[in-house]
Amino acid sequence: MASLQLNFKSLRAPFRHHNASLPKQCPPEVGRIRCGASTPTRRYSITLLPGDGIGPEVISVAKGVLSLAGSLEGIEFGFEEMPMGGAALDLTGVPLPDETLSAAQQSDAVLLGAIGGYKWDNNEKHLKPETGLLQLREGLKVFANLRPATVLPQLVDASTLKKEVAEGVDLMVVRELTGGIYFGKPRGFSSNQNGEEIGFNTEVYATSEIDRIARVAFETARKRHGKLCSVDKANVLEASMLWRRRVTAIALEYPDVELTHMYVDNAAMQLVRNPKQFDTIVTNNIFGDILSDEASMITGSIGMLPSASLAAKGPGLFEPIHGSAPDIAGQDKANPLATLLSAALLLKYGLGEQDAAERIEAAVLDTLNRGFRTGDIYSDGNTLVGCKQMGEEVLKSVKSDVLATI
Repeated sequence: MASLQLNFKSLRAPFRHHNASLPKQCPPEVGRIRCGASTPTRRYSITLLPGDGIGPEVISVAKGVLSLAGSLEGIEFGFEEMPMGGAALDLTGVPLPDETLSAAQQSDAVLLGAIGGYKWDNNEKHLKPETGLLQLREGLKVFANLRPATVLPQLVDASTLKKEVAEGVDLMVVRELTGGIYFGKPRGFSSNQNGEEIGFNTEVYATSEIDRIARVAFETARKRHGKLCSVDKANVLEASMLWRRRVTAIALEYPDVELTHMYVDNAAMQLVRNPKQFDTIVTNNIFGDILSDEASMITGSIGMLPSASLAAKGPGLFEPIHGSAPDIAGQDKANPLATLLSAALLLKYGLGEQDAAERIEAAVLDTLNRGFRTGDIYSDGNTLVGCKQMGEEVLKSVKSDVLATI
């Protein structure tokens, strides 16, 4: 099962491959990553939550890639698919059935596709697919959300930013996931003194919540380039004032990490003005939600970005940051690469299987090097493929053991 203690051992930027990580029995030959195992020596249970829209399509691809990469490293997976989101609403009347949560809690890791869709947009709040996702995060106690945003050389031209701005961007957003305004109380609807209807939410953080996410962020920055930027709104919000005080206090435990602070409005601007100034960003739930989506577009497509949500103990939750894209669902147009990279994070951070994770990361890079693109990242001179074929091409790269480098 995932634990932050375990995962800190491998909290480094994705897509970096070093000969030092090769098994001792395999020579560091050019063009090969490592030797494959013939019989499984380790077994893990994985709960798959396909969800809605393009979710089932990308999860199907990820399941095949996980199985192959695992088998080559002596790993056997037991997969259990469970309903969640809109699919669960249609099937059971609730967005997160008890059986689904129980299966997730008892597994070694959870891989989610996507949830939501127009069909359920007008449901009452407790019957919205998104409510199921919040319940799942709460049920798994996953409080630390890691969202890498790396501009790959193969896709730098897909970014909407100028090449000189986007090229070389490699940052990590560490988002607090189970506190703040999404969970704070009181919340609801009422009337003001003029009789007008009002809606209200509460942005609230306890010292312990801030301290634990700060430590995750400092550990993450320590494994990367030693720079951490804490994003808040401490000039206006009391919750952010406490946030800044606590992050500053925790910094004393990490003298080797350079800490800076930035207001969220400035951070949003700086992400598109000069994103390379950032290494690791730590922020609260709502700011992290917004800034990580903004960072995704620097990379060229939200369909390329994975995420890992980790608990102090127990299974982690791994998912692409894109939505369910109901407008292209069932049309074989989805980009499965973010889900595949989420599966790599599952292996790396959730199970501690670094070698299998690097197999998938290398296969994704090799597939891009060979010119295959889904519609969201397509450019002239490349080969346009659908979700299924992209998955098939990644499988070929996994089998070929080609070492892709950037």
